[in-house]
Amino acid sequence: MRFLPVNLTTILVELPGLEETLALLTSLQSEPVVGIKEMIPAARTLLVHFDPESISAEALATGVSKRDLSTINPRSDRQIEIPVRYDGVDLGNIAKLTGFDVKEVIRRHKESQFTVAFCGFAPGFSYLNGGDPALYVPRHQTPRTRIPAGSVALAGPFSGIYPQSSPGGWQLIGTTSVKMWDTNRSPSALLQPSDRVKFVEVDDVQTFGADATPSTEGDNTPASGSTDREEEKPALRETIGTTSPHFKVLTAPIPALFQDLGRPGQANQGVSASGVLDRSAFRAANRIVGNPAGTGCLELTLGGFSFESTSQAVIACTGAPCPITIEDAKGHNTEITQTHRPIALEPGDVVTFGQPRTGGFEIDPILGSVSTDTLAAVGPSAVTAGSALIWKNATQGLRSVSLHEAAAFTLPSANDVVILDVVLGPRTDWFTKEGLETFLQQRWKVTAESSRAGIRLSGNVSIERKDDKAELPSEGTVTGAIQVPHNGQPVLFLADHPLTGGYPVIGTVAEYHLDLTGQLPVNTMVQFRPIAPWSEIQPQHDLAQTV
Repeated sequence: MRFLPVNLTTILVELPGLEETLALLTSLQSEPVVGIKEMIPAARTLLVHFDPESISAEALATGVSKRDLSTINPRSDRQIEIPVRYDGVDLGNIAKLTGFDVKEVIRRHKESQFTVAFCGFAPGFSYLNGGDPALYVPRHQTPRTRIPAGSVALAGPFSGIYPQSSPGGWQLIGTTSVKMWDTNRSPSALLQPSDRVKFVEVDDVQTFGADATPSTEGDNTPASGSTDREEEKPALRETIGTTSPHFKVLTAPIPALFQDLGRPGQANQGVSASGVLDRSAFRAANRIVGNPAGTGCLELTLGGFSFESTSQAVIACTGAPCPITIEDAKGHNTEITQTHRPIALEPGDVVTFGQPRTGGFEIDPILGSVSTDTLAAVGPSAVTAGSALIWKNATQGLRSVSLHEAAAFTLPSANDVVILDVVLGPRTDWFTKEGLETFLQQRWKVTAESSRAGIRLSGNVSIERKDDKAELPSEGTVTGAIQVPHNGQPVLFLADHPLTGGYPVIGTVAEYHLDLTGQLPVNTMVQFRPIAPWSEIQPQHDLAQTV
């Protein structure tokens, strides 16, 4: 085993292969180590989140290194058949890479008996092992920004199905209409670890259409037949004309999103924590209006969002400074120049650029959180013009609690240089000495191709790998991870990042700078500062009895 640093509260355990990884996971699940919070298995690694107040990284590595890896994980009796149309845009490229013609590629794929090895990347995305070794193909050098939901894909020894539209670097071989993730189903993910999976070719449009259903053999578990490509969103209780006190959204050039502190502990379903990008601003907003600390707020990007209040209210705006205009029922305008202060509203007031308010909003949580995960398509639907945002605890009266809040850090502007502390690892050793120097010494520009999933950075010099043709098996990732695709231009993962990824992570932003990463505007320049030199975590065998 190797033990590699990820951040101040996470390590990556590298093992010889998939069987050993699953054996270690089983061992730690059956006999837990005090201090482990969550584990994410992958092709040959186990990502372990831990509580540093309960156990150190060295003590954790020591205890894990003693575990028995001889346990064999049995395959499930359940077999699921997935109808697929072999029309992927990369089918010709896969044929070229493998040396087969297209018909032979299709034959080998559909005759393979796959097994769900583990879940990751996104909710409902399962890594399917057991395919024909002749179909092992590399990822694209630069990941696509959007792959359609239902895409059947190949990468290395795995096949997979994209449950939602998302970025991705796998080779696309076909499409399926089967819904892989449905929060109205239990469990939400159609494919579960150890399930057997068979792909069945369909060419008839009618067969492939709305009635297509996966089949199961070996048990009587019904499989969902819904074929909607995009995840159905839970209701926002946004009935127009409601008599309950509410905000009526007038304009939303960029849809606003509900966010809270996220949904940790759902990695076994392929669900990342997600949550608000700037936690300090989120907590300050709730303190200002007297809400419980985790009450859901609206997270806004750029300006132009406006709403009308139907009753008296107290709101707060935190985070990046922004002008706020309040137009009262008589048409008089008031300009608010200070954020982090309570703002009183009267019936008929129109506010431009929305904020959280006293009491919060009536939102139904999904998997224990009201956060909207944009990559995973989990959570409430986006707030757009015409939405009615009903208040929670509308009868509690007006109040503000904290009158002297301030931003937790100096908020950056475009063209500023922002220094971010990083923990080097886990894959720093995949890069040349010159590549590491480029990463640390060059200033990187925040590009417009950024989202809640991650920030794409651009630099004049690309980060050089030791072996540019080497393929990294997919492994768990964390918020703040800095992944480097083959093009050498890094991507900094934010709250809605994929749970697993297949490009090497050169370093990870320290947890205490994560809020700052959520406030980086386009054209900001970023420079990374290492906390310490990169090195593997060494087990301390004299600590073995303490774990």
